[in-house]
Amino acid sequence: MTKYFVACFFFGFSMFFTSCKQSDSSIEIACKSDAFSNTTNAKKPFDFLPTATANQIIVHDTYTLSYVEKFEQAEWVAYELKKSDMSTANFKRPFFIEDTKVKTRSADWRNYKKSGYDKGHLCPAGDRKFSKKAFDETFLTSNISPQKHDFNDGVWNRLEQKVRYWASKYDGVYVITGGVLEAGLLTIGKEEVAVPKYFYKVLLDDSRGEFKMIGFLVPADDSDRPLYEFVVSVDEIERRTGINFFPKLDDKIEKRLEKSSDYKNWSFN
Repeated sequence: MTKYFVACFFFGFSMFFTSCKQSDSSIEIACKSDAFSNTTNAKKPFDFLPTATANQIIVHDTYTLSYVEKFEQAEWVAYELKKSDMSTANFKRPFFIEDTKVKTRSADWRNYKKSGYDKGHLCPAGDRKFSKKAFDETFLTSNISPQKHDFNDGVWNRLEQKVRYWASKYDGVYVITGGVLEAGLLTIGKEEVAVPKYFYKVLLDDSRGEFKMIGFLVPADDSDRPLYEFVVSVDEIERRTGINFFPKLDDKIEKRLEKSSDYKNWSFN
């Protein structure tokens, strides 16, 4: 596995915007260069970024996101989490700041003030403790979404910890996460930041020489239910979000993995 989705960034970013195609309903973006590739074998690089429904792909040092101005948040944040990233470092939490790379400006943190919602990380700060710079980068407002505190500190936190467990056990997983952004959502603040009713995570692992995939769709309320009860097919998450996850997988492998909600290949102990 490459260490991050942004490997070879300085070459790939210059190529990125030449690879967009527009459909009737949205702008679908897929990176065509090797900048976001995982070389699973010497002959065939693997590009693991999802498609996007808006034309704002933001590349940071340790994660990539797709920002949707209409909802004032990212529809997905994508990154790789490896065993070597695991750290118990105790960095001081910085203030949340706007993401200057978002051309339409990411939502101001003050939208969350007295809203009753946490500034919920999409790429968790706990996944980026291997350096202070990486940790601080997760405190950009493009990387947050409104979450109830009991959800953020409860079932969602349990899922984030489980992802770290798998990253350690399998020596790395690819993680794509976000809120389900849809019409009619409650909003907060002057900039009308949308409050998702569901959040998802899609994980991909190839540590044993073949791919396995799992998807979670979690209602944005606290729950004591075991995590495996939130497992759904990735196809279902794609239907809900309009996002195509891992479009560069071989079609036969992609179809087989994305239609399954079987979690037996993932350890829930």
